[in-house]
Amino acid sequence: MIKNGTWKLEGDTFYQALRLENGVIGVATYNGDFLFPGTWSKRERKEAREKISFILGLNTDLDSFYSEIGDSPFSFLAEEFKGLTVPAAPSQYQALVEVIAQQQVNFDFAQRTIRNLVEIAGEKVDEIYAFPAAERIASLTLDELRKAKLGYRAEYIKHLTELYMKGELKLDLWELDEKEAINYLTGFHGIGKWTAELFLAYGLRKNTYPAGDLGLRRGIAKIFGKSVKEVKEKNVREILEPYGKWKGLLAFYITCYDRKTELERRRK
Repeated sequence: MIKNGTWKLEGDTFYQALRLENGVIGVATYNGDFLFPGTWSKRERKEAREKISFILGLNTDLDSFYSEIGDSPFSFLAEEFKGLTVPAAPSQYQALVEVIAQQQVNFDFAQRTIRNLVEIAGEKVDEIYAFPAAERIASLTLDELRKAKLGYRAEYIKHLTELYMKGELKLDLWELDEKEAINYLTGFHGIGKWTAELFLAYGLRKNTYPAGDLGLRRGIAKIFGKSVKEVKEKNVREILEPYGKWKGLLAFYITCYDRKTELERRRK
């Protein structure tokens, strides 16, 4: 998950600051059981439970996934990252902002800029923050946004936030298939194919992946003993598409493998 300051993990307990549909903000906790603020209503608890399940991918059938990759070159990933699911954002708006912040920069730097934005515009709840509301980000000047070290991405975030608030940019694209959703999203300045594909995975849990992503290509190159230059977007799709409903999760595992090995390499 993106280390953005909106959640923390202590032992086996996961804490997530949530902004509910009615504007209520609080911290929900999960450690096998759910725990919510005592002031929350039954409806608010239900919404929070659904959000936490969505964020953590609690309904993912990992045993079936591990069985699917069991006889493949990716079988070692099941042991390497056992229990890992694809994380998702609490809201589609948060997902959009975070994937834009990741454009053309390495993941670690992107995490820092997102954390900066959260601390500038988010609302603190105990030791963590609720992700900034669209209204709050729209109220910031470009200079204020740039303090998060977002660079040119600050303009994209502000512009798309304004379109989202006007209802001109829809993010709840549940009924669209992958191709339709990508075509729709890439019609907006600031959203390219990579951003659209990552948004669909991170914001809507659609079974997709950014095939041109450097980390994904590099991970595949490492597993198959190739140079990253030899692994093109079309090669990524040729390798992953046969895994059907598990292709998005497999892409995530491969990306995690790349991040882990890159971190190990830098430490040497």
